[in-house]
Amino acid sequence: MSLGKIQINKLNLLQGKIEDVENYFLFIGQGAGTNEGTILTVNNDTDLDVALGSEASNLKTQVKAARANAGQNWNAMVYPLDGVITWSVAVAAVMLFSSCEAIVITDAVSDAAEIEAMQVLAEEIMGQYMRPVIFIPTCAAIDPATESWSEFTTSRNALLASLACDQVNPVITAWEDDQGIYCGRLCDSSVTIADSPMRTATGSIVGIRSVKPVDKDDVAIDMSVLSALDAGRWSVPQWYPDYPGMYFGDGNVLDVPGGDFQVIEHLRVMHKAMRKVYPLLVGKIADRSLNSTPASIAVHKTFFMRPLREMSHSTNILGRVFPGEIYPPKDESIVITWPTNKSVKVYLAARPYNSPKDITANLLLDLSNSVE
Repeated sequence: MSLGKIQINKLNLLQGKIEDVENYFLFIGQGAGTNEGTILTVNNDTDLDVALGSEASNLKTQVKAARANAGQNWNAMVYPLDGVITWSVAVAAVMLFSSCEAIVITDAVSDAAEIEAMQVLAEEIMGQYMRPVIFIPTCAAIDPATESWSEFTTSRNALLASLACDQVNPVITAWEDDQGIYCGRLCDSSVTIADSPMRTATGSIVGIRSVKPVDKDDVAIDMSVLSALDAGRWSVPQWYPDYPGMYFGDGNVLDVPGGDFQVIEHLRVMHKAMRKVYPLLVGKIADRSLNSTPASIAVHKTFFMRPLREMSHSTNILGRVFPGEIYPPKDESIVITWPTNKSVKVYLAARPYNSPKDITANLLLDLSNSVE
């Protein structure tokens, strides 16, 4: 004999939205006596004179430049230092409760060890929080009383020589607000994270560039200096002859020669994919629906591929295609293997689009219709 029994269970299929942190940067630098030691959130409406003090500071200069160049819907965190707390301590404090895509250190680095410390901290954050982050440091501007452009280039490039720090994206200080401008270009929501800061289609950088900085010999900066700094792996502004405005070069990452992440757009795409896949993997711990049967592997290939499919969405309007962040994944873009009966390895391949950065036009004269 038995009695009727009903049970209703709520099943979580992990189909919801995974929140984004892309374009959300943390700025850390010496404050000017206001809100020092405090974690601030700022956006387009924030009065920076109230938040960061009415006195001038490099931190406020960079944040203001970032906001101007990011445009609409810009948001960021700012941590003004008090002269006692170091940037590494500030990062640790923020990571306790918040995540971000990049950490911008606005106080100039003075030696290679400080840049290596950023790489170490990025790896520690990944290990502790499973958060991939990018550090964006800068250097001191030229001293026009004592330095020539040759001396400036040599000393600044020496800071990066032989470094292998693939989570660090250093920006030169040629003009005082280059770092902030560069970060703003990265956070422009009118384009994707797969778009290079080199792009010109979104217009010139926003900032005063009518006066070029000069060295001790009163020589103005030129493209030969910026080219040498770019070769040293700094991210630098640039301009084009007889073309209005100023733009940026590659977002150079301190990856090894031949590495996959020598430019910022490749690193950002991979980091986004990592952030999107991670919670899906956690949700499958000890879930027996993920097993080594062909049916389960087929289902979970589709399941784990979801972030890449979402990143690949393109828009076609009036015959023009606005590509997604990566190519649409193919069947072979994912492989699931079972080394043991308790461990699973998932391999995912994200394929970025090509980006034209060196364009050559060859013009020919067609005289085939000439009359003799």
